Amino acid sequence: MTFLIIIPAHNEEENLPFTLESLQKQSCKDFKTVIVNDGSTDKTQEVIRKYTGQDSRFETVDLQKSSHQPGSKVVNAFKNGLKTQNINEFDIICKFDADIILPENYLETVQNAFKNNPEYGLVGGLLYVEREGAWVYEGNSNRHHVRGPVKAYRKECFIQMGGIRETLGWDNIDSILLQNLSWKETVIPELQVKLIKVKGADYTIRPADYYGRYFYFLGLNRFLAYIAASKEAAKSQSVSFFFSIIKAYEACKTEKLELKISKDEQKSINAQRWKTLRKKWLKI
Repeated sequence: MTFLIIIPAHNEEENLPFTLESLQKQSCKDFKTVIVNDGSTDKTQEVIRKYTGQDSRFETVDLQKSSHQPGSKVVNAFKNGLKTQNINEFDIICKFDADIILPENYLETVQNAFKNNPEYGLVGGLLYVEREGAWVYEGNSNRHHVRGPVKAYRKECFIQMGGIRETLGWDNIDSILLQNLSWKETVIPELQVKLIKVKGADYTIRPADYYGRYFYFLGLNRFLAYIAASKEAAKSQSVSFFFSIIKAYEACKTEKLELKISKDEQKSINAQRWKTLRKKWLKI
């Protein structure tokens, strides 16, 4: 099975070499990597040139810097890289971040998972961050969800779900859509990926605004959005945080901001969220 790996990169001169070196060290050699330089102002382009000059499996695309919006920016860069390739020449489509270090057996293990399990549509490992000199599990509450920096899709699944959406919440929308198409999302816990940079470090959006916009662009109806907001507020032990999230959510609804999902997909997302809510909290 052949991999197509798309890596969006903006000002990653310090981190990108680790990512590309970890790809060169992979036990599975059958891959092509497209690094999308998204308007970098540092030496990212020089780093990319070093690898494209010595390894034919590495290619690059240069973009003008897009406006920095969580979710949509990185997907826009990914799509610009994807459209330079003939997707029919590949079996597995990957969206990787430019600040990860993959274990040497990462691609081989993902490949075997797809080969041995025809129902698998999305596969990935777990993210680890460095704390006090040790690499520890990032701490995402859902160990069964493949995180945005390490997505690997079976091509047929990727095509059926219409690719990934250029919006905040894309890395949860994909999970719901593929499950509705009877594909399975699988995390392989022994694949421990080192995440160099803390996610969200570059975002200027306030946390409450982020969650409000995230719940809106995820397509949640008002009831489910309010439930989700109450859960986040409970974690922060802040009533005002709840109202700030709701304010941001309602502002998006008032402005009627465009969703990147269809009406049917929105219904599926809400149905899946409601099913999870009943199972986990209402025990129905």
